[in-house]
Amino acid sequence: MIPKVFNQVIELGDGRTITLETGKLAKQADGSVVVRMGDTMLLATVVSARSANPGIDFLPLTVDYREKFAAAGRYPGGFMKREARPSNDEILTMRLVDRVLRPLFPKDYHAETQVMIQLMSHDENVMPDALAGLAASAAIQLSDIPFETPISEVRVARINGEFIINPSYTQLAEADMDMMIGASADSVAMVEGEMDEVSEEEMADAIRFAHEAIKIQCEAQVKLAEAVGKKETREYEGEEENEELAQKIHDFTYQKCYDIAKQGTSKQERGQAFSEVKEALIDTFTEEEVEEYGDLIGKYFGKAHKAAVRDLTLNEGLRLDGRKTTDIRPIWCEVDYLPRTHGSSVFTRGETQALATVTLGTSRDANMIDSPTVQGEERFYLHYNFPPFSTGEARPLRGTSRREIGHGNLAQRALKGMIPEDFPYTVRVVSEVLESNGSSSMATVCSGTMALMDAGVSMKKPVSGIAMGLISDGDRFAVLSDILGDEDHLGDMDFKVTGTADGITACQMDIKIKGLSYEILVQALKQARDGRLHILEKLTDTIAQPNADVKPHAPKMLTRRIPGDLIGAFIGPGGKHIQELQKETETTIVINEDEATEEGVVEILGTNQEGIDAVLARIDSMMFKPEKGSVYEVKVIKMLDFGAVVEYTEAPGNEVLLHVSELAWERTNNVSDVVKIGDILDVKYFGIDPRTRKEKVSRKALLPKPEGYVSKPRNNDNNKGKGRDNRHRGNGQQRDRKPRSENKEE
Repeated sequence: MIPKVFNQVIELGDGRTITLETGKLAKQADGSVVVRMGDTMLLATVVSARSANPGIDFLPLTVDYREKFAAAGRYPGGFMKREARPSNDEILTMRLVDRVLRPLFPKDYHAETQVMIQLMSHDENVMPDALAGLAASAAIQLSDIPFETPISEVRVARINGEFIINPSYTQLAEADMDMMIGASADSVAMVEGEMDEVSEEEMADAIRFAHEAIKIQCEAQVKLAEAVGKKETREYEGEEENEELAQKIHDFTYQKCYDIAKQGTSKQERGQAFSEVKEALIDTFTEEEVEEYGDLIGKYFGKAHKAAVRDLTLNEGLRLDGRKTTDIRPIWCEVDYLPRTHGSSVFTRGETQALATVTLGTSRDANMIDSPTVQGEERFYLHYNFPPFSTGEARPLRGTSRREIGHGNLAQRALKGMIPEDFPYTVRVVSEVLESNGSSSMATVCSGTMALMDAGVSMKKPVSGIAMGLISDGDRFAVLSDILGDEDHLGDMDFKVTGTADGITACQMDIKIKGLSYEILVQALKQARDGRLHILEKLTDTIAQPNADVKPHAPKMLTRRIPGDLIGAFIGPGGKHIQELQKETETTIVINEDEATEEGVVEILGTNQEGIDAVLARIDSMMFKPEKGSVYEVKVIKMLDFGAVVEYTEAPGNEVLLHVSELAWERTNNVSDVVKIGDILDVKYFGIDPRTRKEKVSRKALLPKPEGYVSKPRNNDNNKGKGRDNRHRGNGQQRDRKPRSENKEE
């Protein structure tokens, strides 16, 4: 049976289009759609269980995004020729989509739900991650799964002052803003990106521009669902409610929680006090009531607790730790804390602490990226670790989490623009979060900045970061600077902003309420700038500028360029020369070829300056080219019967033969009569001798010619004898040779 296919075309306004197609593939899923832009095609499917598993009180949503190597006509690397675990870029795309979708499912919908997006065809001029949110939402719209409203995500870049939706890789390389925006037709829900020190107003303009494009994409999803035939939303069993119980718990706990929140205590003290209120609440119920209403008691206590904390801020402008809305927690910093790392720092803000280290290396230490859509390397990268003890927990360690990858990527984007392009090292920053109570990713940015400066990385400007929050009841709102973990959980927004004194370098925003106005957004950005500059001052008070040089125990890096035709000679057969040189000088030497100039770029890494100097001397020696007619100092290094081998003192290892005939004007029978090994003398360089086709140098050319000197052929008698012998040998050969006719007769 030929399937009935439905299509919807989205115009981007510059001749490019995005097509939504359904009805052909994956029809057993609850919803499926193919999104195409250029030759890039994504298949998105969604399936949700018909009932929730017992005891589940949250939405078990899985968003999975995978890029197939076949989509780009490539093989997976390694021995196993199939796709394995997701790459960092795939995980980051999953997080982007999840953060927009999750808040739009009903709060009481707890059925297992899986959204799968896969790249089936890749066009190198189309970036597929910008289409993943649109694909996921379109698949959900074609299903009967309860979902509040269509959403979409777009990438917006600014190139030469103009905003572009979903740019190509080439265009993105020229942009000073790269942002992903997720939104419904009514409100923005997610922002993430990196910028080249832009202003708050410029960032808001980019969000507005992206939102207009998203509105069109949301409308296209509605039209496609209507064309197919919009399914009725499935019925599901929601959460049990008991208004009488909810009121009773609110009356018993609200004021108690309000009073505790107003005390401005520490995280542990507050937690203990809230736990005691909850225990007192449970004591008001019989064992039978606790058994019957146990889940509801916890749920309604959480609501009362949340309401009390939020009302305290809206009513009195106070927060859980006693701060006002614009206050920043106390900060202390330290650099050079770890004695043997290449750079280190500790940044502590309130109850959040990050220890950052920096390691310097060669291009061989770069982070290699090999995915279906991106191939290359990162010479600056940052890793973020969030151990369970940082929050006083004990839980299993199961490898790097998606959260750790996402937070590390944000901090990396915040800092990488401040690393000079000509900085010779590969730089790895590692942030160990040792305490966490709000915005450990921003603590990572701050500690990373100081560790880089401590390591002698010549950063253009220091970078700081701050996390902003929002509490709103529809009529009133409060923007919170430097939010706590509880304020992130109980609030309406988590907005992380990083930047220098001159502008924003990266951001990440998740909004949990609909209809956030741009006025509130701009106020949050301006308040964030004040907090960011306050934190930046604390960093620069600790270390005002990057150290002038790397640590004594850290490797020093120098680079030199050599002609392409010398690369092989420098490496030697099977790498023999370069391996011996590394061993002799205790250095690490890496050679890369510059495709543009066809030159060799030699990286020299070592802690011993003498060893580095020795490598540089070897390179200088290789590249030494004497000029014709110039005089050079040489050293005798070898004696031969017909001359002396000498090397240029300014280029050790660069050797040339000084022929016996060029030692002196007088006849020289023995080379040792004139020079000995180790002698230093001057010679004149004559270039290539056309007769021998070898380089010619002369000592006698610098000596005064003896008075009455007459040039005589060397070994004249011998030459005559050799001539007679040659002629005799030739005649003998002629006599022995038989006529051609005689050979025939034989």
